[in-house]
Amino acid sequence: MEQIRTYFEQSVTMSDRDWQLFSSKLERQKFSRKDHLITAGKKENYLSFIEKGSVRFYIAGEDDFTFSFSFAGEFVSAYDSFLTQKNCSYYIQALEETVLWRISYQDLNIIYDETEVGDRIGRLAGEGLYLDIFKREISLLTKTAEERYLALFSERPHILKYIPLKYIASYIGITPQALSRIRRKIS
Repeated sequence: MEQIRTYFEQSVTMSDRDWQLFSSKLERQKFSRKDHLITAGKKENYLSFIEKGSVRFYIAGEDDFTFSFSFAGEFVSAYDSFLTQKNCSYYIQALEETVLWRISYQDLNIIYDETEVGDRIGRLAGEGLYLDIFKREISLLTKTAEERYLALFSERPHILKYIPLKYIASYIGITPQALSRIRRKIS
């Protein structure tokens, strides 16, 4: 739980009172590898902080389309569903044993109303989620598949330990066979 306070205090100072109220609303939850945090057709009710583990965001189909990852020390949520309180159109799945600290939509709104820094906390979490998505979108539009692959591993070198190559290929917008060719070329 202290990881969350450290994360926020990089940008905002929280009083002990605000932290006590915020932390009292957090629930710790464990997910096993391949468990879903949320499935398509369900409403996202949580904004979560990953204490340990990693997750992928994907759209199910003949070949699942992985479009995002989140790792320890980051927030995770089907944030569009969380904000609108409408059903989600994709899945979030644990890639390994994952431990989350979660706050519900209702409790986060209490934090917004009853603390001095509540709005800022929500904004910081939302901005982080938005920036990750925007960065990927720009990458897909401006970089080659090889550049996207290299950038992914320069930013997150530990990713190969946890994420199957088929998910990485999908994330960077190519087939697993094309990823194999890129990996052979740069080896």
